[in-house]
Amino acid sequence: MTVRDNTNRRLKEVLDIMAAGSWEDQKPNGGEVLAEAVARIPFSKEESELLSGGIPRGHKNLTKATAELVKAGWMSKGRSGWEITEDGLKATVAFKTVDALTAALADGTPVPAETPLPAKPVAKKAAARKPATKAAATAKKAPAKAAPKKTATKAPAKASGVEHKDQPASVALAGDFGTILGALVNWDPAHDSVQMKLDAKRGTWKLTADLPAGKYSYKAVVNGSWDENYGAFGLRDGANHEFEHAGGPVTFHYDHATKDVLRGE
Repeated sequence: MTVRDNTNRRLKEVLDIMAAGSWEDQKPNGGEVLAEAVARIPFSKEESELLSGGIPRGHKNLTKATAELVKAGWMSKGRSGWEITEDGLKATVAFKTVDALTAALADGTPVPAETPLPAKPVAKKAAARKPATKAAATAKKAPAKAAPKKTATKAPAKASGVEHKDQPASVALAGDFGTILGALVNWDPAHDSVQMKLDAKRGTWKLTADLPAGKYSYKAVVNGSWDENYGAFGLRDGANHEFEHAGGPVTFHYDHATKDVLRGE
């Protein structure tokens, strides 16, 4: 298969992953979605080659290709995460194969109006519990003896979304735009100008920078040391985040729960 063929396969996985998450009312982090797609269809040797910005060729191709899903109106990208649209859900039904989805995107084919939404996945039923032994069954019928009271331990409450706990002492964006922000050298996570600020309400870190037009690379560095850094897909010691900017203010958002950085321009 060609590099483009593999990208098309991953693009179909991206849409399917988001459709599955929509039943749980999720707005997944883009890095998580891409990472899952790559896990399902790993990079070939050619796609694993690092480009000038230190990012794998396959990652750049896939990130760029997701713009086709946005253009088709099948998904949206926002600061709070990625979200599949109703047409995007229907697209998983109307274009079930990679070839069909690829052709629809290339030709600008709209989802047929009569296309239904995909059926909600059926939850697997838990297996019925059975007594392990005959003795266990007999014991179940016998009168229960009063047991000593124990202090109830409350289980941690389940969060409806991502939990933002155990925040680091600091998060910095070290990259090739450090000197533009005021640092003495690029890729220095210690300078004040590249430090992100914690938004206590959202549990995420934020940094706004005014950058001239150009291509940039960066990583999130935690607690001031390169011993813990996160790149593309929120992977530790992963490839650099890379983006092309038209110029002007850009806001970066780091989520320590996912270890990824989202960008809003």
